[in-house]
Amino acid sequence: MSDDHFLNIYAHQAEAYDRLVGREDQRGLLFAALMELCRLDGTTVVEFGAGTGRLTRLLSLMARRVYAFDFAFPMLAQAQQQLTLSGLSHWRLAQADNRAMPLPAGCADVVIEGWSFGHAVGWSLGDWRVQVGLMLDEMRRLLKPHGTAILIETLGTGQKQPSPPTEGLAQLYRWWQEEHGFQHRWVRTDYQFESVDEAEALLGFFFGPELAARVRREQLTILPECTGIWWRTY
Repeated sequence: MSDDHFLNIYAHQAEAYDRLVGREDQRGLLFAALMELCRLDGTTVVEFGAGTGRLTRLLSLMARRVYAFDFAFPMLAQAQQQLTLSGLSHWRLAQADNRAMPLPAGCADVVIEGWSFGHAVGWSLGDWRVQVGLMLDEMRRLLKPHGTAILIETLGTGQKQPSPPTEGLAQLYRWWQEEHGFQHRWVRTDYQFESVDEAEALLGFFFGPELAARVRREQLTILPECTGIWWRTY
């Protein structure tokens, strides 16, 4: 899908996006993996590219405080609504660029991004190493000594085994591991829908007509997905 397609969704279809990600990882394997990688209870967490707050809600179950940021105000408005309904109160949302968080240095025990930094590969073209490097620098600036940085990105929607969906993302992931010292693991975060109609509509609007057609053809209500986790303690 084109870069403009995703920008349009983040600007104008936040509610539909939130419905889609709400069907993701019904078994809770991603959050279980995060709890294995680092301590979350009682911590201060800074989240980059929070979107509609799906990950924010999970982090708020254990962290003492979560500061969550996104560049798209409509996504934050949807996150505000959902977080308020959750009854949780130890979170703060604000608009910000991933390269410049409005927080002081050394304020976080954990910094995390989910499905955000990877967009720079398409949006920044040949400049993505510079741009993602600035994002990683900002993560490190915010971390306390011995804090942990976590990166979460796709390893394939609609497939049972992990594989970067584009060569650009494959280069990004290798760069994180080989040049920046991040460790890596992956988990299955399958989507589960209430009906084939819902699966076709929600997956089609975000991922496009080819995946929607597969869902209809195979009558899928569960779609496999692989998600990668990269982490480093500084």
